[in-house]
Amino acid sequence: MSGQEKITGPTVSPIVSSEHLASPDSWRLSEFEYGLIIADNAFSRWTVRCMAAAGYSDFSPLDVLVLHNVNHRGKPKRLVDICFVLHIEDQHTVNYSLKKLVKMALVRREKKGKEIFYAASDEGAKACAKYREIREQCLTSAYRTLGKEGDEVRQAAALLRLFSGLYDQASRAASSL
Repeated sequence: MSGQEKITGPTVSPIVSSEHLASPDSWRLSEFEYGLIIADNAFSRWTVRCMAAAGYSDFSPLDVLVLHNVNHRGKPKRLVDICFVLHIEDQHTVNYSLKKLVKMALVRREKKGKEIFYAASDEGAKACAKYREIREQCLTSAYRTLGKEGDEVRQAAALLRLFSGLYDQASRAASSL
């Protein structure tokens, strides 16, 4: 294959970020990876700008994710639990976000025995609620115009989780080389 494949109608070149990584039978994977790259960057940009619109600037994308995870279900969480759910290996980056959120009074910390638990403060819960309002206004309303019952989105989410496992397995294999 010349790097192009017949999709429907005219020959269309795959959209990839790094052509030199694509072998003749892996163009679709390279297209998927490019989609991940631009989706990750768009999602990160969205979370930061939505949080700023909610009145909280100077947040990194990780800060936003950590705040929402800590607020999730109103249950206190340990650092290790937050990292596990967000699938983050480097605990120090989450710890830094937690310290920042505690300093901003959006998250409170409580020591129970040897463990430290984090929970959203009242102000943190209000920040998450404001984020949700803006999300509804700017994102969810547009999502609803796609129609259907969300089946395609659920399938895409399942595919992303599947690929997460494949990339994890590949990263373990690469670590052993």
